[in-house]
Amino acid sequence: MFPLIAENMVITHKEHTILGPINLTIKEGGINVVLGPNGSGKTTLLKGLHGIVRLQKGSVKWSISRKDSIEKQMFVFQSPVMLRRSVLENLVYPLTLKKVSKAHALCKAEEWAQKISMSNLIHQQATRLSRGEKHKLALARALITLPKMLFLDEPSASLDGQTTIEIERLLNASLKLGTTIMMSTHDIGQAKRLANNILFLKEGKLESIQSAEEFFKKPKSNSAKKFITGNIV
Repeated sequence: MFPLIAENMVITHKEHTILGPINLTIKEGGINVVLGPNGSGKTTLLKGLHGIVRLQKGSVKWSISRKDSIEKQMFVFQSPVMLRRSVLENLVYPLTLKKVSKAHALCKAEEWAQKISMSNLIHQQATRLSRGEKHKLALARALITLPKMLFLDEPSASLDGQTTIEIERLLNASLKLGTTIMMSTHDIGQAKRLANNILFLKEGKLESIQSAEEFFKKPKSNSAKKFITGNIV
């Protein structure tokens, strides 16, 4: 499936360029974190790579067919979309799309409900869950299919510390199952805890791609230096 290669990727809105041109290569493995000030294009970049917004120029290519790549990647939005069904049925749904038997799908759903500490809520309607519970359920629903690539938009925005810890634990566990992660976050502390690589965006431009260790020790751009220290960029 890998590498994922974006070449001269440009996305516009009302004839105004909001992202690009972007050139990057994402290799298999690890957590790639997209950082940047508000409005820099983090969400747009993720959506463009995933294929849910139209490119005006350029291309995004995988080493496998587009159909196969779509089936092997998942996207979790900042405001998770819940099916109007129970927690259990939300977890079962993506497995049924992949033609998994009902018995096996139920078994896996119960297993993942336990992983996210929601076994006592499996019959609760998902739309009535708390914000933190919805985030955990959305992540589990994405990971239950063992995707090769997972896109996450601000996975723990406005969540309490305990929920953030649980989400980060799930992300680290997913790496061991073979999932490569690309996520945006506003939380520099989270980026330091999770990231293998950092992509820094400003005003729709990709200013740098560095290993997390290099980025936090010696960022390539002046904007990144200001961002890390909490100054206005």
